[in-house]
Amino acid sequence: MLALDNLSKHFGGVRAVDAVDLTFREGEIFGLIGPNGSGKSTTVNLITGLYTPTTGTVMLDGHDLTQMAQHERTAMGVARTFQNIRLFGNLSVAQNLWVAQNGRTQRREHFMSRWFKAGGEHGPEIEDLLRFSRLHTKRDLPASALSFGEMRRLEMARALASNPRIVLLDEPAAGASLEDGQLLAERIRDIRERGVTVLLIEHMMELVMGISDRIAVLNFGRKIAEGTPAEVQANRDVRAAYLGSKHEDEELIHA
Repeated sequence: MLALDNLSKHFGGVRAVDAVDLTFREGEIFGLIGPNGSGKSTTVNLITGLYTPTTGTVMLDGHDLTQMAQHERTAMGVARTFQNIRLFGNLSVAQNLWVAQNGRTQRREHFMSRWFKAGGEHGPEIEDLLRFSRLHTKRDLPASALSFGEMRRLEMARALASNPRIVLLDEPAAGASLEDGQLLAERIRDIRERGVTVLLIEHMMELVMGISDRIAVLNFGRKIAEGTPAEVQANRDVRAAYLGSKHEDEELIHA
């Protein structure tokens, strides 16, 4: 489905991502983990077009996305969330979803005329996303009035509004409570049930290990391991990267 081939991003002498090869299979939940500064978010930014790679390619079903603009990649089926929530705080929950849905390239023409047409945020796709995110009772509240966990759920629903093939979740559990983390796991599984592939970048090891089909580990910009959650937890290089060589026998899941 989505393939990264020899993907690199250098900032001067810093190799933030260094010759990374990854393939994401359709319909899977793929975890991407690593210590702080390992290159996870830079990889996401390369996939979504925020950064241009120094070397390498990003391919989706044989189509080269490497030089495409961000909105073109969205039209091809690539969506994302951000570590820092980026909602329109003064718009309602439903309006945030409407803007995401109508921001697709093929819908940009006459955007303003549709915006001022009453009832646009009450379409069946919007209603489905409101139910998915468990925000249907708060559809008319401004996004700024939501709790932190609700904002996270709205951002995920907004990513789905572009009808993606793959969605990249960049640390969706950051700042989340235990209850929010449990709801997040349910939502991620629900995304997969909708036929959408998930790339999960996350520090919450319990979440990643509990729901990922496969996991890759980055350290200093390079891939050091890839496999099932059990295989990754047993990898000595991964344990050393997270815990240091003196603590390799500790459980990674509790890091």
